[in-house]
Amino acid sequence: MLTALSIRDVVLIEALDLDFLEGLGVLTGETGAGKSILLDSLGLALGDRADSGLVRQGAERALVTASFDAPPVGHPLYALLDDQGLEVEPGEPLIIRRQVKADGGSRAFINDQPASAALLREVGGFLVEIHGQHDDRGLINPKGHRLLLDSFGALDVGEVANHYRVWVKAEAALAEARARVESDARDREWLDHSIAEIEKFAPEADEEAELAGARADMQKGEKLTEELGALDQLLQGSDGAMAQLRQAARRLDRIGGEHDYLGQALEAFDRALIEASEGEDLLAKAADALRYDPDTLDRIETRLFDLRALARKHQVQPDALASLLSDLQTRRDALDAGEEGLAKLAGEAKTARAAYEAAAQALHHARVAAAIRLDAAVAAELAPLKLEAAKFRTAVDSLPDDQWGASGMDRVAFEIATNPGAPFAPLMKIASGGELSRFILALKVALAQKGGADTMIFDEIDRGVGGAVASAIGERLARLSKGKQLLVVTHSPQVAARGDHHLLIAKASDGTVARTGVRPLDTAERREEIARMLSGAEITDEARAQATRLLERL
Repeated sequence: MLTALSIRDVVLIEALDLDFLEGLGVLTGETGAGKSILLDSLGLALGDRADSGLVRQGAERALVTASFDAPPVGHPLYALLDDQGLEVEPGEPLIIRRQVKADGGSRAFINDQPASAALLREVGGFLVEIHGQHDDRGLINPKGHRLLLDSFGALDVGEVANHYRVWVKAEAALAEARARVESDARDREWLDHSIAEIEKFAPEADEEAELAGARADMQKGEKLTEELGALDQLLQGSDGAMAQLRQAARRLDRIGGEHDYLGQALEAFDRALIEASEGEDLLAKAADALRYDPDTLDRIETRLFDLRALARKHQVQPDALASLLSDLQTRRDALDAGEEGLAKLAGEAKTARAAYEAAAQALHHARVAAAIRLDAAVAAELAPLKLEAAKFRTAVDSLPDDQWGASGMDRVAFEIATNPGAPFAPLMKIASGGELSRFILALKVALAQKGGADTMIFDEIDRGVGGAVASAIGERLARLSKGKQLLVVTHSPQVAARGDHHLLIAKASDGTVARTGVRPLDTAERREEIARMLSGAEITDEARAQATRLLERL
């Protein structure tokens, strides 16, 4: 809660240091004394727009420092500060400092660490609720109504949040798989065509080298045909070299025994015949390998050229076509499997959504029941606050499914109808600032200790009312302040008498310069101030006596 507020050079305030305590603190003073300056100064520390007009005339800058007790360990405020790179240890008081220069520009600090005005507003939302006729935060902001209803009804959204996370994860997996399958499906026709084309061609490993070699050999054979034919004529036939060599060997065989040399010559001829026969066989094989056949050459060249063209088409080497076929078949198999997996993922997403919807529907019914209880609690507070003709309701409406989230599928809004037969409208549409403040008070009382900041400020909540209504307001403020800190700017003596602490705001002038000051009042001073509020400019004994009765009755 707020422990201290230091103000320097803000409008009519030259220097002011205030300490604040738990309970109900009331701020009173004559009209124009500067109560709004005090609230504007606190608002500046909490991130309101920095207006150079706030700087006291003649000063270079305005400076406001607000000190707060340390939030409890685990408070979400620590996570916010950590996300922003600010180091604040649990248990360490928060000191917010904001300065505005007379020539424009402002700076802000949290525990002496630079901070933005936007961060001050977020931090301020955790620390202080300011309720006034121009306030657009706190209870009149629909963004917080669902959390307040859940807190009032002690509703746990954890199960819904868990189911939502599972559903979102399942939908993300399905979307990713669907995108992948759709991408592959766009290539399905090309895959099928390419696989059929390569399968029909049936490329073999090392086929290009074999075809190229066969083609080269046949082309050589075309050139060597005449030479091979001449060699065949020399070697074959009755007059060929082989026939002559065999005939010579047979004759030599008949006389080989007559002399050693003849025997050696026979052995040499035998060896020559063996070598010549091997040569003859090799020539025959060469002639067969190099045999030129135009039709065969055409078939070989056609196959070779088609093989290379197919490889170029698929941007691979000819010898890689067989491997490419295997890869394409694998991709097609994966596509088939992906389509099967898609159905499985779709089923999982459907199941996850159904589980989320069931949990969210249960939460919806619990919210509707809690809304009925809250409406009854607020209705009980309206008549004493002179709002008996008004009606309050908590609207729990279903959101379209594209707006469902971790908190469920509901939009929650506090609505009122100020007159019989009038349509219900959001709280912020109320024209009367006094009515708005009293509605907020009724809500705060109904919500009791269900969440909210530890420090609440009500600005002129009693405007336009008096007597029994003012007493009812004071009684409810006192009840609401138990265990919290309430600061109330009031013109009502009935409300002021309820305060645990009383601060008087007064303006003084030396004839040239006016200054606003604030001081705490003791018991006697409180009676005198309440008597002034009762009687006006001239304080009468009757007013003092009535002030005494108000203080004693409380």
